[in-house]
Amino acid sequence: MLAKKSTVALAFTLLGFAPSLSLAKPGEAIPPEARANPALWPEASSPAAITDAKTEKQIDALLAKMTLTQKVGQLIQADISAITPADLKRYPLGSILAGGNSGPYGDERASAAKWAKLVSEFRTVSRKSGAAIPILFGVDAVHGHSNLPEATIFPHNIGLGAARDTNLIQRIGAATAAEIAGSGIEWTFAPTLAVPQDLRWGRAYEGYSSDPAVVADYARAMTLGLQGPLVAGVPLGTSQVAATAKHFLADGGTLDGRDQGDARISEAELIAKHALGYPASINAGALTVMASFSSWNGVKHHGNATLLTDVLKGRMGFAGLVVGDWNGHGQVAGCSATNCPAAISAGLDMYMAPESWKQLYATTLTAAKKGVIPASRIDDAVRRILRVKFKLGLMGDARVDRGNTALVGAPEHLELAREAVSKSLVLLKNDQATLPIRKGARVLIAGPGADDMAMQAGGWTITWQGTDTAAKDFANGQTIGRAIFDAVRSNGGQATIAVDGQFETKPDLAIVVIGEKPYAEFEGDIPNLAFQPKSGEEELIARLKAHGMKVVVIFLSGRPMFTGKLLNQADAFVAAWLPGTQGRGIADVLVAGANGKTLRDFTGRLPFAWPADARAPLTEPLFPVGYGIDYAHRGTLAPVNEDPRVDLSAMNPSNLYMIRGKAPAPWRITLDGSVSARAVDISAQEDARQFSWNSKGTLAIEGAAVNLTQQADEGYALLLDWRIDQPSTGAVTISFGGAAIDVQKLLRTQQAGKATQTRIPLRCFSAVGANLGAVGSPFRMEATGGFVATIRNVQIEKASASIPCPG
Repeated sequence: MLAKKSTVALAFTLLGFAPSLSLAKPGEAIPPEARANPALWPEASSPAAITDAKTEKQIDALLAKMTLTQKVGQLIQADISAITPADLKRYPLGSILAGGNSGPYGDERASAAKWAKLVSEFRTVSRKSGAAIPILFGVDAVHGHSNLPEATIFPHNIGLGAARDTNLIQRIGAATAAEIAGSGIEWTFAPTLAVPQDLRWGRAYEGYSSDPAVVADYARAMTLGLQGPLVAGVPLGTSQVAATAKHFLADGGTLDGRDQGDARISEAELIAKHALGYPASINAGALTVMASFSSWNGVKHHGNATLLTDVLKGRMGFAGLVVGDWNGHGQVAGCSATNCPAAISAGLDMYMAPESWKQLYATTLTAAKKGVIPASRIDDAVRRILRVKFKLGLMGDARVDRGNTALVGAPEHLELAREAVSKSLVLLKNDQATLPIRKGARVLIAGPGADDMAMQAGGWTITWQGTDTAAKDFANGQTIGRAIFDAVRSNGGQATIAVDGQFETKPDLAIVVIGEKPYAEFEGDIPNLAFQPKSGEEELIARLKAHGMKVVVIFLSGRPMFTGKLLNQADAFVAAWLPGTQGRGIADVLVAGANGKTLRDFTGRLPFAWPADARAPLTEPLFPVGYGIDYAHRGTLAPVNEDPRVDLSAMNPSNLYMIRGKAPAPWRITLDGSVSARAVDISAQEDARQFSWNSKGTLAIEGAAVNLTQQADEGYALLLDWRIDQPSTGAVTISFGGAAIDVQKLLRTQQAGKATQTRIPLRCFSAVGANLGAVGSPFRMEATGGFVATIRNVQIEKASASIPCPG
């Protein structure tokens, strides 16, 4: 049982610290509309059992003997891609993380044993260096231990929200914790408590629901599942890990659904829609909270003292540690990724500084020595970090050793994931009882997602974006097509998997698995809610229907989308979200046995409203939150609207050539042997690509030729959103449609190292001979050795007629 606030406050006072103590006051830079009034917020408290008197005395003793250098080190977290265990001998950092694209020893598909080995190496060095305080090791295990092949991969949170089952969530938390601990790790950056309000946001699938009450219920359940109930003086067990309530606050409420954007809302709306998950998680004992990249009314959360200190640590009585997000402190006004004392002063306890850690450590130490960061604030941050380390059994007499690799992918966890998949499915249409698939049926399984583990697992699986996840990564899993194939065959039927929908013997029924490709974070931001099938996908369904067979659409997505035409084409339509690796959970609901019944019925209900058109924020729901039918339903869905009611040209591939450093289909990036490339950060994680010319060479974007004469007539310009990192000493040319322009003079006007936008009107390329009627290479750059440029986006857009041609 959790202690009531009065009991907790008394216990904390006896231990010598007060959770409501405000160590940082709002600065004059924070406008009134971004200053919180703590009295308006819900009360909460970390349980008294988060610590005990003995632990606090041990922390007192440590603080008394630690040097300022050692204390500042505790405030820094580095990524395994940018630090080695040997570095800890000189730099006494408090924490290490493995980001979405970081694997042990550079291996993104490392085994649990290899993960445990790496963690042990960092931990061993940290125990023997400086103040002999072991590091915390954190990882994004957001739908199971998703960095790890053969781990149990559960449905993403949006699917769990459809299940409406808090007991299931707690059991998933416990299973996930066991697998994380099994690889030697003791801290996960989960659960996500966002309450997405605009489904254009690329992280919408990380939210359980648009309903704050559902999020609050799940927050408590997942926290208890990961950590178990806290017991005073007793560390978490060998199969339990620290939870992270994230991202504080309102990252699901930003304007236009922009990742890392600004929530321009009142304090009342901030509380009512976005805050309710945090008291629930804190009361359940969450040991950590992660600050959001986003802003509230123009002020970045990493620097908002009224929220981090007065509300979170004061009104909500949070006694654990507050960690930043990936270089998020660098977005605070007046800060950079390598220098931001304002974030610690505002209430952040630990910077997440993946590759910027070394310089940040130096500047933070300088700020501490000069008193820019008060000594009391540093001591409070270190105390909170040490409190978590004691609770995890990393310190003190009752040390907890994790690393039982047998827990990873345990059979009972796989069965739990199978159950979760079944409960997450939402049936939106089932005309003429098309489902379930009857015993003895001939079934064709088609579509791009029929046998594609990446599509069904989504982002944050093996790698950050999840685009290269393969079935071979999870021998204990099944793709949707394979699972249905096996179930149909075991019930006396015939099944064929053919992604292109070809068949020899006419099937009775076709299952078409279609939907979004994998993405994570800002890579998934979209301008509207229209699902736009790739070439041939809608035609596939029409062709199957023309053969007189019924078609079931299984729709894979990280959000509800406008699918009017698909709904009308399909005889049955299943929203399957991103179900993870256990495709059997879908077969359990779709395929009937000898008795004519399935192992499970449809019990999932929409966690977000389903749109009637592509406008966003959603203006007209086709199906409300909570909607979903089951096999008892005998109604017929009337034809639905097929008009998106928005201009879809914003996603015209003819106009977009590079997005966040990557070429969208149908374009591709080609480099000759003289140019190298790597993913880098400009304003967000890996949102650009840096190109280095080792000698004279070419970077090009190429694809099937497109006609851009209309765009040229309407005054479009080539836009480069980029940064010159090292100017060229020789010629630099940019080509479009086969015609080159010397831009060296133009580049001399740009400041090296500063992100900028360069526009070259298409008429300039026409003037030197470009064939805009058949553009197969919309961007080509040639330069000599030594030139380095980081490019975020390349596109064409309507521009001012006054922009001159380079010359």
